[in-house]
Amino acid sequence: MGFNNLADRHLSEQEITEIRALLAQLESVLTAKLANLTPEERTQYGSINEQNKLVVNKVMDYHKADPALCSPDVDWTEFENDYRTRVFLEEAINKLDKLTDGLNSAKIMHDSDNYKAALVDYDYSKYKNNASVAGYKKKVKEIQQFFSRTGRRANRQEETTAETTTTAE
Repeated sequence: MGFNNLADRHLSEQEITEIRALLAQLESVLTAKLANLTPEERTQYGSINEQNKLVVNKVMDYHKADPALCSPDVDWTEFENDYRTRVFLEEAINKLDKLTDGLNSAKIMHDSDNYKAALVDYDYSKYKNNASVAGYKKKVKEIQQFFSRTGRRANRQEETTAETTTTAE
């Protein structure tokens, strides 16, 4: 074969079905809890940075260790619920970010494999078309539209690519 197979970790139909079901279940559980802030609301509410998280964590530590020192004006049940949910959401986001990064990387590899194979097939189709084999003229014309032609230099590069790919086989 004229290209390297970068991504040989394919998902089975059963795995795809299971993942879709789990994603649907996750979406179903989370939908009522999600927020969709406008850009103005994001600015208004902001996001606490690492320094401010330390403030919140220290206040929580004092609340647990010495509640007598805590303000009676704070709803501490709500504070604890917000804190517990925030910690969980941050943990979930970190796990999902890792999964997303891995999924994106795997997709890039599969995309690359598909594109390289498509180029090999296109070069083969051009070869067969040049040999006047029936059916290839239409295929080459339809695929050719996706490649920009900006003059002689592009044509030479396309020919060089075709020769290199064909030679590599």
